[in-house]
Amino acid sequence: MSGDAYTVGIVGGSGLYGMPELEVHEERAIATPFGNPSEVFVLGELSGRRVAFLARHGRGHRILPSELNFRANIFAFKTLGAERLISLSAVGSLRRRYQPTHIVVPDQFIDRTRHRPDTFFGNGLAAHVAFGDPICPALMEICAEQSAAAGAVVHRGGTYVCMEGPQFSTRAESFMHRGWGADVIGMTNLQEAKLAREAEICYSTLALITDYDCWHEEEEDVTVDAVLAVLQQNARTAQAAVARIVASLPEERQGGSCPCANALEHAIITDPSAIPASVLRDLEPIVGRVLRRGDNT
Repeated sequence: MSGDAYTVGIVGGSGLYGMPELEVHEERAIATPFGNPSEVFVLGELSGRRVAFLARHGRGHRILPSELNFRANIFAFKTLGAERLISLSAVGSLRRRYQPTHIVVPDQFIDRTRHRPDTFFGNGLAAHVAFGDPICPALMEICAEQSAAAGAVVHRGGTYVCMEGPQFSTRAESFMHRGWGADVIGMTNLQEAKLAREAEICYSTLALITDYDCWHEEEEDVTVDAVLAVLQQNARTAQAAVARIVASLPEERQGGSCPCANALEHAIITDPSAIPASVLRDLEPIVGRVLRRGDNT
């Protein structure tokens, strides 16, 4: 990896549009074969590491969850050299013990989205990555440990339901998700996790609880005002946690405990000679390592 690479990526969600501790080097607009990312990338140094920060919904929160160009966002992180991606996201709680201002570091997802591209592949190139464990276990442990050290109440593991939105859940849906055994609900993280795995980037989420969705009979139904009020309380803790996480990352990814770095090996089914040249060109940052080595089948 080049010494100029920004090996750690941070995605800021609702209420988290910047990192005050980040020593900014530059802001960079990045074009991708999938269009433009949500915002310019803020590149700099945090806790002694080169870091790329992206405001998921754009500055001023202009982009709905269903409008996010997830492919462009993750592709751009890959071209910057990102090997690890830390996501910050507002979520609703589906469990009494998971309270507003707590942080959940989930290890599973349920997909309730309908309208979102969530793969780099197609158009003459077929690939199927393993996704049974969608979160990087090594990065997840660091995220949970350092969030707790920053003073947050942390729940390690759990299931994140990713819904379409932008509307919040109906009460029937909220009870259904609880019945499925889910723990939190949000609108953004599953596509990021899928694409990060295809891009061989380690991915983990700090799910910042802001509300109880609409299932809790003793609490008001979720509103934007309520979400933003809790986010303001939680933002500083989340930023402190990220600074500690970045400082704690080992230089090298952790071999057997991390399936992410080699996720594409044996995942590409298409005969390389049959892949359209334009697709190979566009996806070079994603598939180049594997196809050059011949590890695709």
